[in-house]
Amino acid sequence: MAKKLAGKMKLQIKAGQATPSPPVGPALGQRGINIMEFCKAFNAKTADMEPGAPCPTVITYYQDKSFTMDIKTPPASYFLKKAAGLKPVGKRNRPRGGDKPGRVNIASITAAQLREIAEAKMVDLSANDVESAMKIILGSAKSMGIEVKG
Repeated sequence: MAKKLAGKMKLQIKAGQATPSPPVGPALGQRGINIMEFCKAFNAKTADMEPGAPCPTVITYYQDKSFTMDIKTPPASYFLKKAAGLKPVGKRNRPRGGDKPGRVNIASITAAQLREIAEAKMVDLSANDVESAMKIILGSAKSMGIEVKG
């Protein structure tokens, strides 16, 4: 017999750093999901990823208080900032894109780095081949003020 779906939720959690503290704990607790069980399962699944990489996670929870999770690859902006070597700035000490994208470039990456990012993101993109994925990532780079050379 199939489980009865209670709902779905999306969270962005840093790889290997799920803890019962906010924002994870309260979001799961109000839906009746076992917080410690989720944290242990998430940290185990993301153990092979780079620690601290933001992971968009879709959590499907059922009426019997069980859950499943679908962990996606980190956002393209994370990979682009890392490849461009952008330093943390701003109020929350995070690397940001440019203030005037399309007019002022704040950094640059190579075509090889763009291909590497596209290959890493292929599973989450709606692209049929690497070239199409590269065009999608190139659009993200341009909107952030990152130039692709070569």
